[in-house]
Amino acid sequence: MVQGAVKHEAERICEMDWLKSHRADAQVVPLADRHYNRQKIGSPQFAPPGRCLVLKTEDCDAFWITSWPFAEYVRHAWAGAWVCSAFRNESLLYRSSDLIREAVAATLAFYGPAPELGMITFVDASKTRRKRDPGRCYRRAGFKHVGFTKGGLYALQLLPAEMPQPEAARCA
Repeated sequence: MVQGAVKHEAERICEMDWLKSHRADAQVVPLADRHYNRQKIGSPQFAPPGRCLVLKTEDCDAFWITSWPFAEYVRHAWAGAWVCSAFRNESLLYRSSDLIREAVAATLAFYGPAPELGMITFVDASKTRRKRDPGRCYRRAGFKHVGFTKGGLYALQLLPAEMPQPEAARCA
């Protein structure tokens, strides 16, 4: 494959690109520090408190966090849903929408069947590259725009019926 070329679908079918990681993976910290929702730059932990699945690519040029907050502690309209609390792809090798679909598959393999509300993510259009549709990579992965948070973030949701088959992330 040509260096810097995006993997084609046929090359991706048998191979999970995500490695399972953890909330304080020192290799992921610099990447997490460059994500716009980072609360404390340089902190060794970059995932929200509670249940989470952290994924990274082999070259650590992309990472993903699925958090599963307890519904009673959630203040948005999608309490009980899995939350993609961070995703960053700096790789030229992987298409973001493909990584998102794989991360959802890895989440299903890790947690089991999805909650009724599926997975939700929130996008701050003012802090991402300007595009026709904020959250475009999520939309290409099957997420649908379902409203806004009280703070004005775009809410994008993937329901269980639209999710890929479970596939476990590789061990780091």
